[in-house]
Parts: sequence; C-alpha cells; structure tokens
Amino acid sequence: MQCRFYQQKKCLSCQWMDKPYHAQLAEKQNNLLQQLTQFKPNDVVDPFGSNEFAFRNKAKMAVLGTVERPILGIQTDNEMVDLCDCPLYSNSMQNILKLVRTFIRKQELVPYNIIKRKGELKFVIVTESKENNTSYFMLRFVLKSHKFVEKINNSFKQLQDKIQNLKVISINIQPNHAAILEGEEELVLTDTSFLPMTLNGVPLFIKPKSFFQTNSYVARNLYKTASDWVTNLSIHSIWDLFCGVGGFGLSCVSLNTESAIQLTGIEISSDAIECATQSAEKLGFNQLFFKSFDATQYAIAEQDIPDLVLLNPPRRGVGKVLMQYLENVQPSYILYSSCNLTSLVEDLMLLSNYQIMKVQLFDMFPHTSHMEVLVLLQRKDR
Repeated sequence: MQCRFYQQKKCLSCQWMDKPYHAQLAEKQNNLLQQLTQFKPNDVVDPFGSNEFAFRNKAKMAVLGTVERPILGIQTDNEMVDLCDCPLYSNSMQNILKLVRTFIRKQELVPYNIIKRKGELKFVIVTESKENNTSYFMLRFVLKSHKFVEKINNSFKQLQDKIQNLKVISINIQPNHAAILEGEEELVLTDTSFLPMTLNGVPLFIKPKSFFQTNSYVARNLYKTASDWVTNLSIHSIWDLFCGVGGFGLSCVSLNTESAIQLTGIEISSDAIECATQSAEKLGFNQLFFKSFDATQYAIAEQDIPDLVLLNPPRRGVGKVLMQYLENVQPSYILYSSCNLTSLVEDLMLLSNYQIMKVQLFDMFPHTSHMEVLVLLQRKDR
C-alpha cells in the first residue's frame, strides 16, 4: 500500500515512506545500538514493529479553506492539502473526518486564516479507542473565541446521530495567533468527558487534554513488555513519574497481582490524573495513588524511596536535576520509556551507578526516524 499524498509530494510528513518497512526498522535499530553501545547493555531485544498503515488513533487536522469548501489537513508552501483520506488512519477515522468536514460546512463554521488572522475554527482533533472490538471516538473543535460555541452546542447531536459511539465532544478556546494546538479553556459538550480505552485488560481513560500514545497496538505491547520485565523483580513500591493516564504503572501492578505493590503516579496534568484515578477505582486496588504534581519536585521532597521508578517523560527528557537525584538515592530499578533517543542518552549519562539490563525499540512512529525505547536499569551493587 502506498500514500498518494507522499507520491504527489503534497504531504512529506512521513519522511521515510520510500523505504521498505524492514529497512526502516533495521535503520532505527542500528541507530539505537550506536547510541547505547557506550552503556554496554546486557540484552538488546529485537525491535517491535507496527502495522504500516491505519495505526494512528489520533488525527490533528488544521481547518483550512473557506466556509463553502472547508479543508481538513495541512498548509504547504504551494497549496492546502485535505488529508481526510490519509492512510495512517483507519477507514472509520477517515469517514468521521469527512462527516466532520460536512458538519463544518453546513454549520458555516468559518476556518481560521493564518495569513489574514481572520476566522474562528483552527483545528479539529479526532481520537479513536477500542473496547471489545468496538470503536469509540472523541472529537475536539479548537476555536479562536467563543463566537461559535453556542452554534456547535446546539447542533453537535447531529454529529452523534451520524457517528456511532461518538462519546466525547468538546470545544477548546485558543485565542493566540501562534502555532499552538490548544488553549487553557476546554468546554465539554457531552455528558461524559472520558473516552474509555482498554489495553491488556487494564481499563484506561482519556480526557480531551490528556496525553495518550498515538499507536494503540504498539502501546499495548510496550505496556505488556514493561510489566513482563518487572514481574520477577523484588518490588513492593513504585513511583510512576510523568505517568500520564497511568498506562505504565497500572499495567505493571494489575498484570502482577501476586504481590500487593504500592503505586504512586505523578503527572503535572490534572486531567490525566483524573483519568488515572478513575482507572485505579475501577480496578479496585487500594494501594494506588495518583497526584497532580511536578515529577521532579515530588521526587526530591519524598523521603520513602521506592524499589522501582518508572519514567515516561516528554521529548525533552527527564532532566539533570531528577536524574542526579535518582543516581544519589539509588532505587533498585529504573524503567525508562523514551520517545527521544537524544534526550534518553543525555539522561542515561547521569546514571553511572546503574547497568542496562534490557533495552527494546518499539516502532510507535512508522515512516519517520522517531522511535519509542524501553530501558530497564538495575543498581550495580545488587
């Protein structure tokens, strides 16, 4: 299967589209080995590959064009490109994007024109989750102001009539003329703000402003691997730092039910913590705690050092302060999942007291140079 947008040079976001997929994986693995050789890892596991198409669970589309002919996609130097048929999305996602495009036209929601600084509707964001082989969806409209809030609120049920299992619809207000996807204010129009997503039997939830991995198939295997790697370790307490909606920590605890592990999840986003807390309540475990807090500040202020620290930071990495702190207090194990090999290496350089036991590449982002890397570290004196 090929991508006509790439072949016609209309969208070059997938820079490696020309490379056969096995060659993409091999190049990523070679890059990983080159970067991590200095740490002498005990075991480098073969990479975990993705589906090549229809793997993205989230579509972020700029709203371009005119009221009469809205376009959902990207603006290049030469033209506006409608990407509703982008093969990275499932057929159901593609169909929903087209239905949303029609809704925008019928409701006369004026696309935002970046050059003229006029118009209202900046982006639409669609997220797909699966529960027992059934797809559920979340739709967000990003507006410049409150001008069309009432119009969308009065008409969104038309979308729900056409789109089965459209669970969550919200409006985000982003008033700034800047390349920022979303603003602070989020208005949820539906009765619920939670989109359910079950991975490996673990109930997870996503709210409009909470982060979740964009490749559900690979994320499922990433979480399962994390759980498998720590199952046989002597662990009674875990910190899940930068925990998001709790996927890593909840997987490690709920798939390892033999022992009563105390889990503390820390994440700056209060929306994500609300999701993680709902998951913990649904699982019925009484030793799971999630708090909205800065991960570095929390760790440094806490006296009881856990057996295992889970790290899943944003692209910038964990950072010098927290890595040096972990190096000093020396938890028995650190499990680090990174989406940026450069910042991962910078962080690992600060852990001279630790040995890499296992490392594996997870191809969360096919057709690009990006990768997710899972690293298990053990304190050297153990």
